[in-house]
Amino acid sequence: MSYLVYILECCDKTLYAGSTTDLPKRVNEHNNTKAGAKYTRGRRPVKVVYTRKYKTLALARQNEAKIKRLSKEEKLKLIALFSLKTS
Repeated sequence: MSYLVYILECCDKTLYAGSTTDLPKRVNEHNNTKAGAKYTRGRRPVKVVYTRKYKTLALARQNEAKIKRLSKEEKLKLIALFSLKTS
């Protein structure tokens, strides 16, 4: 099983970081259900702008926490680097 850390861009251009094992399900929850994060519920729709896989939950959560501590500018740089690698 792999664990994903993701960054969502909300409709108001704010960013939200999280982790999951099932990204399509989690994004659907953020966009359509109460199971989504409270933060994203008032900022729908959201779209995925960054993902990274990890082998363990511990690594995923550790890196999710690092991303959450970044400034918005630093997160945007990370997203831009990710976009370059996936293009």
